[in-house]
Amino acid sequence: SVSPEEAVKWGESLDKLLSEKAGLDAFTKFLKTEFSEENIEFWIACEDYKKSKTAHELLPKAKTIYETFIQKDAPKEVNLDFQTKEVTSQNIEQPIITTFDAAQNTVYRLMEQDSYPRFLRSDPYLNLVKGRNPGRPTLRRRSRSFTVNDFQGVRPDFTVW
Repeated sequence: SVSPEEAVKWGESLDKLLSEKAGLDAFTKFLKTEFSEENIEFWIACEDYKKSKTAHELLPKAKTIYETFIQKDAPKEVNLDFQTKEVTSQNIEQPIITTFDAAQNTVYRLMEQDSYPRFLRSDPYLNLVKGRNPGRPTLRRRSRSFTVNDFQGVRPDFTVW
């Protein structure tokens, strides 16, 4: 459960949204509805990669990220320009902590300029800002339509025709 005040803060910047677990979760769910969750998954993988303590940890993580998100026909390939892809591919041979920085920045900018504004206009986000619980859909009044039982015993008035 997210307070409307907290949700409003997410609207200030993508950084504020991603810095809170609930915001990150809400944005991830939204991206899944747009079939673009690979962007946030890549961003999260890069954040985790940067937390690596030793060079020994970097190589397996770098290879996994590269094979999952960057190489041609990767299962969750992110949209990168040729130059960024080339630089990242060359850096993968001897990965360092900044190996994915250019690619991560590109994907971040893409989310910031494209997906994030749509998220801010989405019903799930607007409902959070208004204080509605997204887990429980708002009840809609059912329109009353006539049924056969409503007409039992009613005789047609043919004089109107």
